[in-house]
Amino acid sequence: MSYSFLKESKLFIVYGGNKYRIYTTTAITFSQTFAEDSYPVKTLHDQSKMTDGTIITKANPAQFNFRVPLTIEKDESLVMDLLGDLIATSESDIESQQLKSFDMYVQTGSSTFKQENCVVTSANFAFNPREQFVVDLAGQGTKLSRAGNESYTIPGSLQPESSTRTPLIIYPEVTVDSLNMSNILSITLQIQNDIIWTDTDTLQESLSVTNSSNAIFPSAYTVDKRVVSGTINQYQTDNNITQFDDFSTNSNINIYAKKTDGTTFWTIQLNPIMYTARMQPAEVYTQSYDFRSTDNTAIATRITQYS
Repeated sequence: MSYSFLKESKLFIVYGGNKYRIYTTTAITFSQTFAEDSYPVKTLHDQSKMTDGTIITKANPAQFNFRVPLTIEKDESLVMDLLGDLIATSESDIESQQLKSFDMYVQTGSSTFKQENCVVTSANFAFNPREQFVVDLAGQGTKLSRAGNESYTIPGSLQPESSTRTPLIIYPEVTVDSLNMSNILSITLQIQNDIIWTDTDTLQESLSVTNSSNAIFPSAYTVDKRVVSGTINQYQTDNNITQFDDFSTNSNINIYAKKTDGTTFWTIQLNPIMYTARMQPAEVYTQSYDFRSTDNTAIATRITQYS
């Protein structure tokens, strides 16, 4: 008997025929559940009493979450590509936009798990001084299965890795129009892709389901909307005290992740955005700016620097 330990897990992403090893922290989860439909059933002894029968024919979308430390070598740059880019698809001469999909494999000490047709539904960046720069990714897929044991050969051409992995400590800088944005405490940024899975099960398919091997799994989705939002936390000083009750519906924002040597590692430019400011009394007064992009097309092109 052998056990699988999370700290021994290896994450691989297969995209475009290539296989990428993505180094994560132990903050990784993945799962899939089945949907139950209950119905009332009369009992033999008392027709007025009702019990609940159950039918299980289809699976809910598979879920995953993992945290990726960003490094100077940029071996994890694939995740930047997957979280922002859209691809055009056409069906019955109707063109629509879809997220880039990939297969995700998690290899443990005794098993290899596969999650098919995955898409990234959210990415969270935290810009905190003196903390390692990371991105938390969450997403969904169509089907989770055990592909094989620990020796299973994951398909795809393995892409080369750097010989080193250098963790990155950054500090944030931000510009919002003409506002004084010095004395920054922290910045959070979230890219959210809201998707709706299409209900495709039919009565004939439901009747043929006998177990999990031939259950109905999700297969198609639509991108409902995309949102880029976040919060800027700033010390309140005599230079910015007049901004605590401010707001705007048409501003520009640039967020920079700076290396300790002062050079820029990562940049996102959002134009236009809306924001509202609020004061937070504490031992040291601070104020926060909650912002949201009002134009969420071409999100990937807004990340203008990653080097």
